[in-house]
Amino acid sequence: MIVADTNLVAYFSIQSEQSALAEAVFAADDSWAAPLLWRSEFRNTLVNYLRAGRMSLDLALHSLQTAEDVLERREYPVDSEKVLELAAKSGCSGYDCEYVALAMDFGVPLVTSDKQILREFPKIAVSLEQFAKKN
Repeated sequence: MIVADTNLVAYFSIQSEQSALAEAVFAADDSWAAPLLWRSEFRNTLVNYLRAGRMSLDLALHSLQTAEDVLERREYPVDSEKVLELAAKSGCSGYDCEYVALAMDFGVPLVTSDKQILREFPKIAVSLEQFAKKN
């Protein structure tokens, strides 16, 4: 199992230059988990694509369904105190620290492309490239 951040979920479910890499991560480990927050972040990503005219509503709905299928029954609440502690120590956003906290709780890697998370949490966070190559 891995914790997948919203960027990884988006790369996997929205066709882009990063999609092949996200698919390689999925091939290496198809058991993805995320904090409950992922849905709101992902919906906002889709809204941004819609407003920019980069995708149709039908495609956005298809991407949402793909993402929901990948994370079905693997969405978890996180400990608020732990999130605040991580954010205070690192300077990362509370949103980002939800993913870090969940990965720590499960003792699994957080696969992310977020440079700040990778820098602040090198023991738990791993880049898509590193994870795909290592596995």
